[in-house]
Amino acid sequence: MKFRNSLLTYCGYASTTEANAGSKVRAGLLSLQSGSSAGLLFLLTLLGLSSCRQDMHDQPRYEAFEGSSFFADGRSVRPSIAGTIARGHLNEDKHLHTGRIGSELADSYPFAIDHAVLERGRQRYSIFCTPCHGEAGFGDGMIVERGFRRPPSLHEQRLREAPPGYIFDVITNGFGVMYDYADRIAPKDRWAIAAYIEALQLSQYADLNDAPADWRTRLNTQQETGMGVSK
Repeated sequence: MKFRNSLLTYCGYASTTEANAGSKVRAGLLSLQSGSSAGLLFLLTLLGLSSCRQDMHDQPRYEAFEGSSFFADGRSVRPSIAGTIARGHLNEDKHLHTGRIGSELADSYPFAIDHAVLERGRQRYSIFCTPCHGEAGFGDGMIVERGFRRPPSLHEQRLREAPPGYIFDVITNGFGVMYDYADRIAPKDRWAIAAYIEALQLSQYADLNDAPADWRTRLNTQQETGMGVSK
């Protein structure tokens, strides 16, 4: 009897153990299958992402002058429509933007020249012109000290007699080894520089009779006494 009970107990334990083991095996298999599906999905996602990768340095756009099979002429750069004018670049005032009146270099300024314009011209001249022409315009700028070719003095007679449109044209288009400054200096600033250069030239070759009466008196006093003129 005891044996039978023990056997039944054992069989019951064994059945329970086997059932538990079977459940664990089935659960493990299900977990493995679930994990495999998730892993497979993860791998497929990675593959999909790698196939869609687009480097920032390889953007989906045309490079400059790159050909195109989309357009009949084979060019990616499209020609402007006839009559198209960029906003702000109409430049109707030819005197202001070309330095010419008709076909001749202008001998006048396109706007009034006052102290503010001359001061603006002095600032622009100091920035763009002094490296070559020097502070006073004698062609003794820093580049000469570094061994480069000396530019002509702005006080030469031919330049003193040149119209302001000539100075504007040289700044705009360059001359000789001087490159153009059209992309660096706005048209109004080019005229301001031309006016300031004229002031520099006048400072070296001014006549006493050109000065106002009160200044002529003070200058005459300076010559007689050898004293400087105070402001």
